[in-house]
Amino acid sequence: MTSVLQKDAGKFSLAKKVVAQKGNKKWRHNNLMGYLFISPWLIGFFTLTLIPIAASLVLSFTKYDILSGDVEWTGLENFRRMFYDDPRYWRAVRATVKFAFISVPLKLLFALLVAELLYNARRLVGVYRAVYYAPSIVGGSIAVAVMWRQIFASKGLINEFMLDAGLERKLWLFDIKYAIWTLILMAVWQFGSPMLIFLAGLKQIPSEYYEAASIDGAGTVSKFTRITLPLLTPVIFFNLVMQLIFSFMTFTQAYVVSGGTGRPLDTTLFYSLYIYIRSFGVGANMGYGSAMAWVMLVVIATFTGVIFLSSRFWVFYDTAEN
Repeated sequence: MTSVLQKDAGKFSLAKKVVAQKGNKKWRHNNLMGYLFISPWLIGFFTLTLIPIAASLVLSFTKYDILSGDVEWTGLENFRRMFYDDPRYWRAVRATVKFAFISVPLKLLFALLVAELLYNARRLVGVYRAVYYAPSIVGGSIAVAVMWRQIFASKGLINEFMLDAGLERKLWLFDIKYAIWTLILMAVWQFGSPMLIFLAGLKQIPSEYYEAASIDGAGTVSKFTRITLPLLTPVIFFNLVMQLIFSFMTFTQAYVVSGGTGRPLDTTLFYSLYIYIRSFGVGANMGYGSAMAWVMLVVIATFTGVIFLSSRFWVFYDTAEN
């Protein structure tokens, strides 16, 4: 009897090993096929993203002339020069911070208001969404930046309207008081993308909340401040992080509108534009540009981290069971 049980146990153990080997073989096969399918993305990620990022970190400690190919190790000299010996660097920081901290709140405000209007609209909603979203599709393109430059030119559309109204013509793009505001206005005009995200968030708020508030006698403003805004804070949080990152990396608009110089007097010299000038302009030094890029990465990560840490105090999630 004992020998029979031992034989049965041996057969069971052997069968178990065979099944395990087949399972491992199938698992390895599935993994291989999975990596094969995503290999184009992996190749692109390593060759076009990860390796260039690592190379830029190394170059940030060098003086690298991209035209001649000469590389000279300088250690922390690029960072010292950036913070202490480069007045244009701080003008670029000032212009970028001003642009980001004014354009982002205004863009989100307009996006939320338009999303609320579209959410309550009943007719031609699809047409309105497409019209409002169109500037965001083409807003960062060269063609639209050129159009914007023409609108604010000395004989552009804005000045023509001002002359017809009996007002004085303004040199919008050449006056230190107005130049950066033209770029801020252009950024706010591109509110279509966050608007659609806000609209999607509004559709996720249960209508029962508004019905209950109406029964209790709540008005439109009270519903918006006590129901819509608190339940929309996760979407506001997402839009705030994304738009802040995008604003710090703004390049095309500043390059086209200012002619690639940051005129007048560096008031539109955005950080990414200055990276381009120092990396590819006169006296090109890719090492200095790489150092600037890594500082920008640290700054963006810091602001993003602060927003994430503060989110626990103002972002609320609807945990009610349906």
